[in-house]
Amino acid sequence: MSNFKKFAAKSHLGSTLVLIVISALWLLPTFGLLITSMRESTEAQTTGWWNAITHFTPDSWTLQAFSSVMSNDGLGSSIISSFAVTLPATILPLLLAAYAAYGFTFLVFKGREFIFSILIGLLVIPLQGALVPVLKLFLKFTAITGIEISGQYAAAWFVHAAFAMPLAVYILRNYMMSIPVPLIEAAKVDGASNFTIFWRLVLPISVPALASFAIFQFLWVWNDYLVAFVFVGNDHPVLTYKLLAMLGQYGEGWQSVAAGSFISMSVPLLVFFSLQRYFIRGLTAGAVK
Repeated sequence: MSNFKKFAAKSHLGSTLVLIVISALWLLPTFGLLITSMRESTEAQTTGWWNAITHFTPDSWTLQAFSSVMSNDGLGSSIISSFAVTLPATILPLLLAAYAAYGFTFLVFKGREFIFSILIGLLVIPLQGALVPVLKLFLKFTAITGIEISGQYAAAWFVHAAFAMPLAVYILRNYMMSIPVPLIEAAKVDGASNFTIFWRLVLPISVPALASFAIFQFLWVWNDYLVAFVFVGNDHPVLTYKLLAMLGQYGEGWQSVAAGSFISMSVPLLVFFSLQRYFIRGLTAGAVK
């Protein structure tokens, strides 16, 4: 074996070991969360989760916490509220940004690059710093029209969609730039309108990029607490709000929180694993031309 092959083999082994260590460290809290959710309440509050392994007894394991949080703690209704916020807040910016990205990619108009630069520059604006101005805007809208937005799901939809647009347009435009221009021109020659080209041609081709952004947005909105707390409130508590309430004033509800958190994290995992085949392809398309 040549020196180069030996070096490559050692490098591969070293990289594998590093990845194993990183993965173990990354999964350790999740593993502890799972064990805590299946322990007796008194033991979960008084001893660390590793005690369940070092002092293993079959009688100390139970699934009571999972059934308890779904029935007694009302976690089921919070899951429905989280879906009611997350799904529209993911689909809405996805469709709007896709059409905007089509315009920035295939339509020629004055100031296109400048407007695109301004839009991408909005990425640096923190969402947290705009919560109060947006809330005042909603209250003013309600005072003028009589239509109540704050405290409803729609308020969270608008806020999440607005702040997701810059990243969505950036990802989708990069992907659409990899679509051959002659393909678009041929469709125009055949008499197709811009919307027809977008809906029937560009959108199906852009599924990998759409899936990539959908993963980002779904994870962000599903795990969000601040926007849901400010704009939806406790009338329709989402999952993150409910988990904090389950913890209790003095932190005595760790077992319930562990079970609820494990249920909560299973939904984003299902979304990611179902769309992961598009993830890397959607992010890297357009990077090399």
